[in-house]
Amino acid sequence: MKRRDFVKVGALGSAALITNSCSNTSSSNNEQSILLTKSKEIKVVSTWISGIDANKEAFRILQSNGSAINAIEKGLNITESDPENTSVGLGGMPDANGLVTLDASIMDHNYNCGSVTYLQNIEHPISVARKVMEETPHVMLSGKGAYEFALEQGFKHKNLLTDSSLQKWQEWKDKKTLNLPIINHENHDTIAMIAQDENGNLAAGCTTSGWAYKKHGRVGDSPIIGAGIFVDPEIGAACATGLGEAIIKICGSHTIVEQMRNGLSPEEACKVAIERIKKSSHSLDNLQVGFIAMNVAGEVGSYSMYSGFDFALHDENRAELIKSDYEFEWE
Repeated sequence: MKRRDFVKVGALGSAALITNSCSNTSSSNNEQSILLTKSKEIKVVSTWISGIDANKEAFRILQSNGSAINAIEKGLNITESDPENTSVGLGGMPDANGLVTLDASIMDHNYNCGSVTYLQNIEHPISVARKVMEETPHVMLSGKGAYEFALEQGFKHKNLLTDSSLQKWQEWKDKKTLNLPIINHENHDTIAMIAQDENGNLAAGCTTSGWAYKKHGRVGDSPIIGAGIFVDPEIGAACATGLGEAIIKICGSHTIVEQMRNGLSPEEACKVAIERIKKSSHSLDNLQVGFIAMNVAGEVGSYSMYSGFDFALHDENRAELIKSDYEFEWE
């Protein structure tokens, strides 16, 4: 056989393999979709203790026959307006230059999504992200453009740097070491949320002021669709919190949803994502990452790299903070 003929046969063989693989995957996906019957029980899950109050508002929206996407926006607005939460919105910790810069993303059950990055002086970035989704042909707006768009949409300019956050930044700067704080259960960024409404539709959102004292211009995973959040209407949704750089490398939330498509439970899928972060990271020292997930059947799960991660769950029967399973004990 001539080499050219061999190449042709090889290409045809590869195409056949790919076709068969795609066919099998499609069949598997259809079976999985059939098995996962949409739950009609309203439910909200979100990261960290701040999720307790955010969930309460989101659940109120759902109880009033509201949609999952409305619940996400209004629930996360609660945390964005809390000056005591130093990792989100008003009162968020500034970057290395002393500026509070915000990231947020939102996604509904029809693959519609919107996000903002490096947004300043707007209290509710999750609401701006929703406007990007609904009022523009784009998915993401950044910096000055995101700010100008927010003003066009009726949002008000507001100074988000509180006296408390300013003082902490000044103390950090005066140390002159300029080391970034460790991301752990005491110092973390982000609130991420997943909601399911009475129609069984899922939505997800994430909002943050990012890593305290980050390099000016840094953007983490929170506003990146597929990293910080992802929703598949047939399968489920996932959200992330923790060290964004590690989450971005593996497209964390999308990875989890695809693992659920393959038949894993939400917790098992979250664990796979943590395993991938372990493989893709040069060092696991101080690398805290946590994931939450919910499938369309209403099953919830989580997993984190280190102990200390917890998530808030609110449904018809309970409103509580749950400790996540984890890979390593925090020393």
